[in-house]
Amino acid sequence: MDPDTFVTWLYVAVDDYCKDHLPAEASHRGRPPSLSRSEVITLALFGQWDRFRCERAFHRTLQGHLPTAFPTLPDRSQFNRLVRHHWRAIAQVAIGLGQRVPDAAPAYEALDCVAARVRDRKRRGMGWMPEDVARGWSNRLGWYEGFSVLTAASPAGVITGFGFAPANTNERWLAETFFAVRAHPLPDLPSVGGPVGLCYLADSGFWGLEWLTRWQGAYNARVLAKPQADTRYHWPRRVRRWHAHYRQIAETVHNILLHTFRLDRDRPHALDGFAARLAAKVGLHNFSMWLNAQLGRPLLAFADLIAW
Repeated sequence: MDPDTFVTWLYVAVDDYCKDHLPAEASHRGRPPSLSRSEVITLALFGQWDRFRCERAFHRTLQGHLPTAFPTLPDRSQFNRLVRHHWRAIAQVAIGLGQRVPDAAPAYEALDCVAARVRDRKRRGMGWMPEDVARGWSNRLGWYEGFSVLTAASPAGVITGFGFAPANTNERWLAETFFAVRAHPLPDLPSVGGPVGLCYLADSGFWGLEWLTRWQGAYNARVLAKPQADTRYHWPRRVRRWHAHYRQIAETVHNILLHTFRLDRDRPHALDGFAARLAAKVGLHNFSMWLNAQLGRPLLAFADLIAW
């Protein structure tokens, strides 16, 4: 599929969802926005492909190759402000697009965290967002400075919910907030979504008898987490292999977000900018799965989806 056709499919899907599920855009005095909400969300999602090494490169591509599709495209700084302004709508669309992917009655959701760095930890100075980010540990990166991103994924790979916190946040506290918002939805956190499976499969970072008992009693969230090595609880080898096999989809999803959609290279300067980019990556992931389903392709076959 050529990029123009992909953008057309994407715009139709986003615009239909906005018309059906989001309130109408509020009118205000002064000049109207240069792009509609649906156009902003479409471009925000499309711009997350690793093909565009940065936002500047993406904006140049729009000006050079898609001038007729978006003739009122503003300059890069104004476009970024529009994206940040609509970050909640982007998150809601991202989860909504995932609900359209054929995934009949998933039995579980794979719950896991992934490190998202925003700067080199060895650099001097405070950097951007010093009050929002923190230094944390990742098996993939070692010590890093940024956020910890929590995702829930269905067995097919659809991202059903996500959130983030400073890198030094314990995974269990992230899950606590995640389950609490799913049980009692908040308009300001549309990215969490709703439960779609019977249970959650999580790694040992979420282990703790008190936590598991609390989540099931308070939020009806049954979590099957691998016991930590320093506890007296141990699973048989066949159970550990079964658990690791079905949790593997979380690693696949994170690899796509990090590399195919550039999460590992982004260096945001504002909290709402990071929230908008993360939501756009999730939205592009879920939309691409839906588009592959429409074309009769494997759901996670993203590498050759667009003929660049």
